[in-house]
Amino acid sequence: MSTIRERNKELILRAASEEFADKGFAATKTSDIAAKAGLPKPNVYYYFKSKENLYREVLESIIAPIMQASTPFNAEGDPREVLSGYIRSKIRISRDLPHASKVFASEIMHGAPHLSAAQVEQLNAQAQHNIACIGQWVERGLIAPIDPHHLMFSIWAATQTYADFDWQISAITGKAKLADSDYDAAAQTIIRLVLKGCEPEPA
Repeated sequence: MSTIRERNKELILRAASEEFADKGFAATKTSDIAAKAGLPKPNVYYYFKSKENLYREVLESIIAPIMQASTPFNAEGDPREVLSGYIRSKIRISRDLPHASKVFASEIMHGAPHLSAAQVEQLNAQAQHNIACIGQWVERGLIAPIDPHHLMFSIWAATQTYADFDWQISAITGKAKLADSDYDAAAQTIIRLVLKGCEPEPA
């Protein structure tokens, strides 16, 4: 029974991510989520109680990987390894959770009305930790004297675009769906740009 429960929840969560990404929270109907999941509508309420709870579960499904991606950040770490690992993790999130990423982006653009105070604090604290690490690398001369905030914003924009603007990427590349090799190439390109830009200036 637990296996069936987890399978059904995963089907609903995946369908909800797609529906919320395509239509937004207000316009999404639980009946459409159930139909996409291939399950009766009452199952949505049985497992998630309400559309609001399901939406929050979709957000949580992307917040956890975002937090995990920041794990390598520490002031004593090698900036090249930390930044490379972070960029690869962020690209994997765009590849594996594109719909949840769009939902998260929309949530942030609308002022995060459905995120709890604890989630907002958690995300902000992690971002500030990462930025502080970059700042310490700058102070120690391990990377160029760049603005830590804008470096982080640039990495976010470069990596998340592969999920949030997939239609545009598909239109330009002529590919309905990017292959793993495309995401690898994206990660390598962003890593090269970031690391070259962060190289310490000659004495």
